Amino acid sequence: MRVKNKSWRKLDNSAQIFPIISNKKFSTVFRISTVLNEKISEDILRKALKIVLDNFECFKVKLKKGFFWYYLENNNEEPIVEKENNYPCKYINKYTNNGYLFKVTYFENKINLDVFHSLTDGNYAVRFLKEIVYTYLEISHPNDLKDNIRIQRKVEYTVEDSYIENYNKKLNGKPNTKRAFILKGRNLPFDAISVIHGIIDLKKLKEVVKEKNVTITQYFTALLIYSIYEANYKKYNGKKPIKICIPVDLRKYFNSKTISNFFSYITVEKKMDKNDNFDNILKFVKEDFKRKLTEEEIKKTMSSNVKLGTNILIKMMPLFIKKFTVKISYVEIRKYTTATLSNIGKIGIISEYKKYIDNFLFLIAPEVVEKIKCSVCSYENNVVFTFTSILEDKNIQNTFFEYLKKQDISVKIESNGV
Repeated sequence: MRVKNKSWRKLDNSAQIFPIISNKKFSTVFRISTVLNEKISEDILRKALKIVLDNFECFKVKLKKGFFWYYLENNNEEPIVEKENNYPCKYINKYTNNGYLFKVTYFENKINLDVFHSLTDGNYAVRFLKEIVYTYLEISHPNDLKDNIRIQRKVEYTVEDSYIENYNKKLNGKPNTKRAFILKGRNLPFDAISVIHGIIDLKKLKEVVKEKNVTITQYFTALLIYSIYEANYKKYNGKKPIKICIPVDLRKYFNSKTISNFFSYITVEKKMDKNDNFDNILKFVKEDFKRKLTEEEIKKTMSSNVKLGTNILIKMMPLFIKKFTVKISYVEIRKYTTATLSNIGKIGIISEYKKYIDNFLFLIAPEVVEKIKCSVCSYENNVVFTFTSILEDKNIQNTFFEYLKKQDISVKIESNGV
């Protein structure tokens, strides 16, 4: 059912925190990119974006400050499309972006969609980008795609706060009480971000994980812990556990079609031992996933987080006080995670459009505490594992990809050269 047009709407329970904690050092921005087999035309991309945005009216918004919370208000300004001229996942300045909470850029044959997390999560950001790509290709190849025209297609969605609709007041998750090992090393200068993509052969990877009787996410989580242990933890005599945050799409557990944020997370916490190797780390990760990635545990974590946002004292606290108290709390909370690993899974494309598309990429902004963040997506027979980092040292990334190569898994490395 199509959403009725309103002049404003509330942020979802998860989105409320992002405007409070975000800044130039902590952007809470992620990026989805598509790599085409042809150079991008700025004029066609601008035209495609305007068409698609009319079908995604919920994205035609700007962020406004209320007395108690931020909220979203309709935005009738022109969306901006420009050539990429900065590092990915940077803070989106409303004054240079006509107020929009997403930013579309291009470079050679790549289209980028940077999204401020208050707007949506990765699930629907992918859907938005796919519609832009479909429309772009229809305009640029009208004869080849004349039987597949989707330009006038209206998109069905809801903007409900599925957190509020689905949480259970009686459920309580276990609090995160132990600080994590924080990656050490010198930061890159001038707010630079290093990006390293490992383009991995999906067929061979599936053979390896099947032999180990684990999922791809479990395998990557274990390999990330192993790489951090070998390349950073040992060097700096780490004592605290390595803790990896894994976002979870809640639409798999609840009947929700919301285009707003609807995700939770599990945290894999590995207390390291001097005898740890990849295989026993993988065994631990598999067992920990089994314990934590259950419907009951996911609902407990989600409900606990929602209850915090619906607490009457917090709700009635003026925004200027919220900003002060939440920022202090969040600085502490971030010390409970070593790194994040987000896997948005397979990106499916209508068959007639595949010949124009080479790949998709997914990136998350690193920050002062979580100095490395990892993201995964797959398209056709490729899995792209991406490291975004503010550290000069690349030993974690090198250890990760070298291990895959030792398993005879083909890996092609691409980077932004930082």
